[in-house]
Amino acid sequence: MSDEILTPTENNQQSGYPAEASREMMEAGVFYGRKKSKTNPKMKQFVLGNRGGIELINLKKSEELVQEAAAFVKEKVKNGALVLLVGTAAGSEEGIKKIAEKFKLPYVTMRWVGGAITNFGNISKRVEHMVKLRTDIASGALGKYTKKERLEMEREMERLTILMGGLENMPRTPDVMIVVDPILHKTAVAEAIVKKIPIVALANVDANPDDIDYLVPGNDKAKRSIEWFLGKMEEAIDEGIKEKARAVAAAAAAAPAVEAPKAEIAKA
Repeated sequence: MSDEILTPTENNQQSGYPAEASREMMEAGVFYGRKKSKTNPKMKQFVLGNRGGIELINLKKSEELVQEAAAFVKEKVKNGALVLLVGTAAGSEEGIKKIAEKFKLPYVTMRWVGGAITNFGNISKRVEHMVKLRTDIASGALGKYTKKERLEMEREMERLTILMGGLENMPRTPDVMIVVDPILHKTAVAEAIVKKIPIVALANVDANPDDIDYLVPGNDKAKRSIEWFLGKMEEAIDEGIKEKARAVAAAAAAAPAVEAPKAEIAKA
């Protein structure tokens, strides 16, 4: 690949690489697209050029769109939205789980359970069953069962934990879904579309932009590129939570003090 494309220069604004973010994004490999033959024609608007048969993503647009996506996520979280994080590929699993555990959010890092959104009622019952099994096993409440029965229950709990463990913090259908690689998670995306849940996604040039509400064009396979995207989402969620807390505190401070009933004042 040509150095004029891959090395930050004074002409980055013309080349499509924003000077402020180009080094971080380029070092993370955000700009690597797919082969031209795999590129969705609707994603051509995000392609800067082609080198060695590989499409190069326009980082200027990636930077602009990740800022829009982050602003959206921040505002939704500020207003109490529940965010679901989805990323089952090896490069995204660690980052997704880290953010989910930090903010106590639901997540999927193993495989998408069909109906997790569109059949939420039944799935939530399975999650409740998983939690009860875990509690009963830990408390010794299964002592009344035979050894074989206890073993079967433990195996069921382990299986459910692998499949649905990340959904424990999902008391209702999510208000926002953040996805790494929407093509890999087409079932999750389809369910979110059915339920009209806004989708924020890191997507390469083979994706269909019509499926994504807030699309961030970028390499959705490389771990460092995924970390770059998830880092922006983590910051947005964190800022949204802090702004919500500040708003609640301000509202409480501005609320008029509750006066004691006159009868109580007279007794004093």
